[in-house]
Amino acid sequence: MFDPVQLRTFVAVAQTLSFTHAGRRLGLRQSTVSQHVRKLEEAAGRRFFTRDTHSVELTEDGEAMLGFARTILEANERAAGWFAGTRLRGRLRLGASEDFVLTRLPEILERFRRDHPEVDLELTVELSATLHRQLAAGRLDVILGKRAAGDTHGQLVWSDRLVWIAGERYRPEAERPVPLILYPAPAITRARALEVMERNGRAWRIACTSGSLSGLIAAARAGLGVMAHAEGLIPPGLVRVASRAGLPELGGVDFVLLHGRRRPAAQEAADALAAAILSGSLRS
Repeated sequence: MFDPVQLRTFVAVAQTLSFTHAGRRLGLRQSTVSQHVRKLEEAAGRRFFTRDTHSVELTEDGEAMLGFARTILEANERAAGWFAGTRLRGRLRLGASEDFVLTRLPEILERFRRDHPEVDLELTVELSATLHRQLAAGRLDVILGKRAAGDTHGQLVWSDRLVWIAGERYRPEAERPVPLILYPAPAITRARALEVMERNGRAWRIACTSGSLSGLIAAARAGLGVMAHAEGLIPPGLVRVASRAGLPELGGVDFVLLHGRRRPAAQEAADALAAAILSGSLRS
């Protein structure tokens, strides 16, 4: 029998790849997070993480446990909701960046709708920066998107790093400006791509601009250029550009949940949806 509290801590570490960030999300000290993970590993008789002073990585057994933990926690939440005898109602306005629509978000939302059929869920898909503005204006209740470098607001879902990706047959030309495939301003990945190019003195040109991830993917698959994208969410048909191409490092990116001004009619539903997203895994 695996302890749900320890499983929840394990999932937080697996998603953020950081014992410190997991502790902040859960309101626990780092020593408590380490203790929960150690006890869970002892119960399973397997190691779930390899860690050093700079990084935390899931082992093969850790990847397997992440799937089991997600299933166990989801079953616990459904059982608790059933026996609590409460039914959530109201309208909930969720904003999500397009990155997540290609991962497990539809599955999470489908389960949320099944568990809370009387909640009217409205989904807005937009650039992260646009979602932040709509949240501040009171037009959304919860958003799931990227956080700009240096920002600390929001509830961390997981941390990743940005990498350059392109079509499988793309070959960089060292003597020519780097062709960039970009979202329009004020997209976070656009700003980061242009910033690192300028900082490293690399010549660049815009090969494609699209507000749709599908448009960017089509351009990249056609070999028009390179795009900055989260390593854990690389779309099918695209690959990381090899380091020998000499493109500058893009750094890390955080994916976060943010709540808007609390509307009484939406507060409980927003909390329930946030819990469903945090206990799940949005990676493919």
